[in-house]
Amino acid sequence: MSSQTIKIPTIQETNLKLGQQKLYRGKVRDVYTFEDYLLMIASDRISAFDIVLPKPIPYKGQVLNQIAAKTLALTADIVPNWLLSSPHPNVSFGVKCNPFKVEMVIRGYLVGSSFRKYKEGARVICGVPIPDGMKENEAFSSPIITPTTKADEGHDLDISKEEIISSGLVSREDYLILEKYTYDLFKFGSEEANRHGLILVDTKYEFGKDNNGKILLIDEIHTPDSSRFFYLEGYEERQQKGEKQKQLSKEFVREWLMEQGFMGEPGQEVPQMSDTFIETVTARYIELFEKMTGETFEPCPAPDLFEDIRVKALTILAKFEVE
Repeated sequence: MSSQTIKIPTIQETNLKLGQQKLYRGKVRDVYTFEDYLLMIASDRISAFDIVLPKPIPYKGQVLNQIAAKTLALTADIVPNWLLSSPHPNVSFGVKCNPFKVEMVIRGYLVGSSFRKYKEGARVICGVPIPDGMKENEAFSSPIITPTTKADEGHDLDISKEEIISSGLVSREDYLILEKYTYDLFKFGSEEANRHGLILVDTKYEFGKDNNGKILLIDEIHTPDSSRFFYLEGYEERQQKGEKQKQLSKEFVREWLMEQGFMGEPGQEVPQMSDTFIETVTARYIELFEKMTGETFEPCPAPDLFEDIRVKALTILAKFEVE
């Protein structure tokens, strides 16, 4: 990455006039809501510990959106999804759904927050028993689902399958469908990752219902923001030696923040990322895109990124006769 990377146009936020009913700004995406449809613009914002960091990451939105769009197309025969079109590298357009208030987190390995809890003595995570004697980054005998609540603001909270059903967040009938979809998607993602020399360590899926009550996969899938990947080559050797695993994900940003003493606690000041570190983050995102897709990443060449997004957004809205 050259230092010129930092000078390219980045998307911190958008404020387009598309005739939308409302505009919701999430941690990463700007969501334009219409009567029956959503148009999402993937910004270059990056979040950690549920906090949006001050500086955007060049190309990040394009990487996230394109990985998600390609993977949603590949998994449409496994799980129906919300996406109808991706008219621009930063833009996705699809069916408006009523989202379930849970995120289906699935883990194939003991890592990240699950390992931190395990290290503190926890042997049950989200109602799932974890055996003694496991090491960091060790594979579970089979993937486990550790759901969280889907908070509109603040931190998502761990919750068990039984708590989800008993509280009425999701009916038992619907949860069993979400559970099956989650295992099926993770199986596909794991096989695809292996095929490209990676290990899908853990990820999350979000689901909703369309106007006809059909359950659809929504939001992103198998991106570096929603998933963690290890390199397949050398995994066993590093594990045997007790070395850190080489990974492609957003986790290294969280690790960098923790090294600076930041964990998103009240009163903590967010560390400033240097241009050099931002270049490193961009390079990681692009590398994962190329590893996962087998394609060369080609940034959007438009001289005016915002105008190009606006025109492409209006074109797809007109195509679907969205008013």
